[in-house]
Amino acid sequence: MSLKSFAAKIFAKRIAQKNQKWVKNPLQTQEKVFKELISKAAKTQFGKDHDFESIASHHDFAKKVPVRDYEELRTYIQNIIDGQPDVLWPGKPIYFAKTSGTTSGAKYIPITKASIKNQVEASRNAILNYIHETGNADFVDGKMIFLQGSPILEEKNGIKLGRLSGISAHYVPNYLQKNRLPSWETNCIEDWETKVDAIVEETENENMTVIAGIPSWVQMYFEKLNAKSGKKVGELFKEFQLFIYGGVNYEPYRAKFENLIGRKVDSIELFPASEGFFAYQDSQKEKGMLLLLDAGIFYEFIKADEFFSENPKRLTIADVELNVDYAMIISTNAGLWAYNLGDTIRFVSKSPYRVIVSGRIKHFISAFGEHVIAKEVEEALKLAVEQTDAVVNEFTVAPQTNPEDGELPYHEWFIEFEREPSEPLKFSQTIEESMQKQNSYYYDLIAGNILQPLKITPIKSGGFQDYMKTIGKLGGQNKVQRLANDRKVAEGLQPFKI
Repeated sequence: MSLKSFAAKIFAKRIAQKNQKWVKNPLQTQEKVFKELISKAAKTQFGKDHDFESIASHHDFAKKVPVRDYEELRTYIQNIIDGQPDVLWPGKPIYFAKTSGTTSGAKYIPITKASIKNQVEASRNAILNYIHETGNADFVDGKMIFLQGSPILEEKNGIKLGRLSGISAHYVPNYLQKNRLPSWETNCIEDWETKVDAIVEETENENMTVIAGIPSWVQMYFEKLNAKSGKKVGELFKEFQLFIYGGVNYEPYRAKFENLIGRKVDSIELFPASEGFFAYQDSQKEKGMLLLLDAGIFYEFIKADEFFSENPKRLTIADVELNVDYAMIISTNAGLWAYNLGDTIRFVSKSPYRVIVSGRIKHFISAFGEHVIAKEVEEALKLAVEQTDAVVNEFTVAPQTNPEDGELPYHEWFIEFEREPSEPLKFSQTIEESMQKQNSYYYDLIAGNILQPLKITPIKSGGFQDYMKTIGKLGGQNKVQRLANDRKVAEGLQPFKI
């Protein structure tokens, strides 16, 4: 054992013991975070507008501060962009995380000194927790790669801005700098395909032990490594031990990854966003990710099936139930207040509080009242892959509301296969049966002849990457939308059908 790995184990044990203090006192921890947030922001513009001085409880907060999304906070954020201090949080943020555009342009998510500290610590603690649980620290002696956006930052009125992953690149601890790849120059390449080619050149002869990134883009890296070397990734990188990912569900990619790697490796799932770092996988044995309750974030939850009602109930962690989909609402030390993150989560444990990401509150299919969410389509596809010999690269689902020839409407699954199923009918039937079993609304629509069973539209190899390129979202933190209630993505995929 090297001195570095020995030190990592000692540090990991210390952090694990420290974490247990809040893990074992979740309600008190969240109450403390809530009070600190309200107290610190009381004299900000937002705090004055919403009478923070008189807020003494969550009940008060829910009455005075409505749930908002980015567009409804845009006026406050524009004031910050224009140079005003003390708007959403005392002083000014030190960064804006620039994220994909909405209907009215790009989003600028404020990041403060306090919130970036929490983000960095959560990333670190996810790895330290893994070391403490498994006793495996040998990987710290090898090379590590984090596929991310460019670290080059712009500036607006003294506030730096860039992608979250690019901002995070400035916070790699000194003890990892020598282990970290790719080089700064390669990391600054904007064109994603050029960047991945350069990363392959830099890494193919290195002792890679940890690889991290969004699965779809790591897959692209693995495929290029395989094509260039003619070897499985696990053969090329004999000490490759740990895959760290976030942003999308790994399960649809797992079979393809294990084929590209040639063996199984441990993985850690993360739940980061520009708005905060919310959870990480704290166990290789238990399902779900540990919700971070002491990280400068106060959480509220609204049942997903009530979210669009007139006055949905806002719950704290004290009130949540297992296996119910909730829209996650956050208030943070970056100055986001009762902010609708857009993600839906599901609690799989309350001791400790562990969650899985079940989808997006805006990403669903309910063209006929079926209320289908991402978790359901991902589970159905996973089952079909397990029960057949198919390997799937990427997919998305959309409703077909106006089929030709007087057919009944249906859900259209656009799937890019690495290997098509030898029994296509069994593959589609497995998905269909799983969807009907998981979703009673969908079952009723099929049984009532309102919908016909799903149809699969194969997409050519590389089609999803080509589509993402056409919309300017190839690589980085961009992800393929799993499902939508319209056919915008479906129409964009038409040129790439087989």
